[in-house]
Amino acid sequence: MRVDGETGIIPLRAMTAGEILDAAVALLRRHAAPLLTLSLALSALEQLLLAKVRTFSSAGGLVFHFWRIKSEQIDWVPAVAAGLAGEAFIIAVLGACAGAAAGPALLGRPLSGRQLLRRARPLPALLLALTLAALTFGAAVAGFIGVIFVYGLAGMATAVLTVDRTANPFTAMGRAVGRATRTGMRGVFLRLLGYLVWLAIRLALGTGWIVTADMIAPVTGGAWWVTWAVPVSWALANAVAYAALACLDAVLLLEIRIRTEGLDISVNRARSLGTDPAHALVVR
Repeated sequence: MRVDGETGIIPLRAMTAGEILDAAVALLRRHAAPLLTLSLALSALEQLLLAKVRTFSSAGGLVFHFWRIKSEQIDWVPAVAAGLAGEAFIIAVLGACAGAAAGPALLGRPLSGRQLLRRARPLPALLLALTLAALTFGAAVAGFIGVIFVYGLAGMATAVLTVDRTANPFTAMGRAVGRATRTGMRGVFLRLLGYLVWLAIRLALGTGWIVTADMIAPVTGGAWWVTWAVPVSWALANAVAYAALACLDAVLLLEIRIRTEGLDISVNRARSLGTDPAHALVVR
């Protein structure tokens, strides 16, 4: 499909799970500069805030303390809950930006980084992100199983906010739950699948740098930079994963609308009539 001389990078049709993941990566590559820059800044801030949750083994190895956790040494539930809440907040903030980019990407229209940020609706998006972070923290403290439902059901809220252009954040939250539960909870399962895929990737990236630092530390005599190996490695790994998951939310939202609401029909009808197909993305 071609619009304004550009080729859309998100297919205007129902997709398989693999195609959705591929389209999310394509969207991230198209807008890598703003998304990864924002994601890296937020990931670095997250590591600074969670610095007290990390420790090094007495032998000098670089590990997360919950790898060798002992219940009598630390109250680990609030620590892990804070980490999950931080993830939810960052992915939600990035989801607003990814949603702002997804519509033009579907229609094949260029979008600059400045235009992306203007379309992201920062104040409502921040309110939604804080709400999701609070819900995630509460669910984690209450037993962790609730985190799965919060992430799977409501996590697309900021993407809904900027793709559908909803009137307020509360409408976006409700609509996100409705979209995620269509066609047999397919949206929930695909969000969880995407999270697990990128969790495996960031574990490989993060632990790889930690192992490398462990090997180099004895040779260098434990230089000061070794202390920063853990937070830096995880900030880099998380920055890529968070941005990719946000793009997954935006692509998944469009795919659900194509599959269940006939968004592709509305866009093609607008094109055939010579009207702006971008209006078909807005839910009134």
